[in-house]
Amino acid sequence: MNPDSYSDMLASVQAFHEKHNFRSTGGEELSYRVALMAEELGEISACVTKGKSKEKLAEECADLFILLIGTAISADFNLRQMFWDKMERLAGRESRMVNGRIRVSEFKGVD
Repeated sequence: MNPDSYSDMLASVQAFHEKHNFRSTGGEELSYRVALMAEELGEISACVTKGKSKEKLAEECADLFILLIGTAISADFNLRQMFWDKMERLAGRESRMVNGRIRVSEFKGVD
């Protein structure tokens, strides 16, 4: 196993799904997965807003990352390829300061 390999991460999450029979028991149902991701995002928010440790924040981010990989498995899309496709599009976008913070967006219909 190579800890820097997305393929190895994907295989590990796939093995977890198979071990717990997610496909047959509702664990790969997309609305359920969205709810789980929202829950994890709330836990990330709590880490930041309540001043929890960097280690706790990292653990919650890892939970969300695992759920994202699992959602790619569940919905049968190539997250690695979509990451690089999206990064390529983002690289061509302009940035703006909005309410004192940097934003990188298409800014469609915004002057």
